[in-house]
Amino acid sequence: MTAGQVLKGIEFFHPGGATPLLLDLYLPAGSDAGCDTGADAGESGFPAVIHFHGGGWRMGERSSLGPTVDGFGLSPIEQLVEAGFVVASADYRLTDAATFPAQLLDAKAAVRWLRAHAADYGVDPGRIYAWGDSAGGHLASLVGLTARAATDGATDDDVAAVAAWYPPTDLNRMGEQARPDAVARADDPGSREALLIGAQPADAPDKAKAASPLTYVHPDAPPFLLVHGTADRFVPVAQSASLTEALESAGAAVELLLIEDADHMWQLPDGTQAAARQATAATIDFFRRQAQKH
Repeated sequence: MTAGQVLKGIEFFHPGGATPLLLDLYLPAGSDAGCDTGADAGESGFPAVIHFHGGGWRMGERSSLGPTVDGFGLSPIEQLVEAGFVVASADYRLTDAATFPAQLLDAKAAVRWLRAHAADYGVDPGRIYAWGDSAGGHLASLVGLTARAATDGATDDDVAAVAAWYPPTDLNRMGEQARPDAVARADDPGSREALLIGAQPADAPDKAKAASPLTYVHPDAPPFLLVHGTADRFVPVAQSASLTEALESAGAAVELLLIEDADHMWQLPDGTQAAARQATAATIDFFRRQAQKH
């Protein structure tokens, strides 16, 4: 990484009865850092991306994109910073500490914190975006679709665009959409999805619906980029396809990139980094284009 500072472990939210939640803040060196993407500071500050990690809502850590992607050494977060973005990668409560909607409330708190401190870090408050992988993609999608919703009585949690890698989007249908060779299914006893909502989805369809981004699609949704591998054995590719169809039907802007033969965390049969590279490049290009619109 050639640009700027990394500020580790900044407290952004302290939920009642829980440990404080932290974020890592990655700052570009400046508008003259040599990036040619057009995503520089401008008069109002740098565009910013808030990242939420994956891990099935039960594990994982901020600033990680999962062991496989991290192992590739591509450093997508650092690439975004070098492209002229501030990046904040935020904690959220895992399912051993709280069930949904705690995770969404935490994600929204991260957005509000960054907007409240935009001037401190040279961020343009009108160009804040959300990005996540797997469970983090689920949260990024919910953040984008439930902006200013009265989930916790607070506002100013809107984002200007969302990129989500292989996100769960419809918890009620995940089990039936699973591949025959699925590693995990939402309707398995004690599944990640069951731990998230505190019940088996089939036994609590209303809870599953409330935790599903598909539920909140509306015409004024921010632009979306959904990226999914066609051979995903953890989150069925139909989850991204369904959300894409719903957003298109509502008249919202959405782009769907399907990467052939890619499993979860961009694993390919030949073991190469090609899928991860394609997903990273598409994500940076998407945010660059969004930043240039404003």
